[in-house]
Amino acid sequence: MFERTYLSWGRSVYGKFGFKQDPQLWIISRIVLFFKKIFMLSVNQSPYLINNNRLADVIAAIQVMGSYRFYKLDFAEWSNRISGDESKADYWRKVLEEHPEFFRLDGKKEKASLVWRRQYPKRFNVDTETKITRDDFYALPDDKKLRISRNPLDAETIHSLINTAIDIHSRALQHQQDKRWWIPLIVSGIGGLVGAIIGGLLK
Repeated sequence: MFERTYLSWGRSVYGKFGFKQDPQLWIISRIVLFFKKIFMLSVNQSPYLINNNRLADVIAAIQVMGSYRFYKLDFAEWSNRISGDESKADYWRKVLEEHPEFFRLDGKKEKASLVWRRQYPKRFNVDTETKITRDDFYALPDDKKLRISRNPLDAETIHSLINTAIDIHSRALQHQQDKRWWIPLIVSGIGGLVGAIIGGLLK
């Protein structure tokens, strides 16, 4: 009954719009397209699952951006510091942009920094690699202040951030698995529906 009703509807649409495709094939293609759209919505991935290297990239960026003398650089400079290749600036820009839980861009979207490190005051002399006092900072001329960065993170803090990234990645994997429990049922349902339609056509 169902397949005949659906076939009748398909023929009606087929005739109305003048499709060249055979009506039963058009019906099947519509069914497959419908379930494909549902599937794509269900597997909208976390940025941690975009590729197999993403977690490693995030960890590498945390380590470098948390410990390097300058807390904020442009993407080519970060690319060089992280991977040794300035030509990968666009690649690292994408990584940093897709993980705002750890990284932030400046107002012009030209430079990036580690969120946690941004909370630190500018008290680190990049030339002597020593900390200075608040009074020392304000006593410096403007050109010398450009050589003062935010304090680097200590090893324990960097380790905590890395563990956080690993935990988020693990949760993303689990969430993806939880969302896909129904996929075998959908596949089975499509097969049964298509089979029913074909069976109705053969009668």
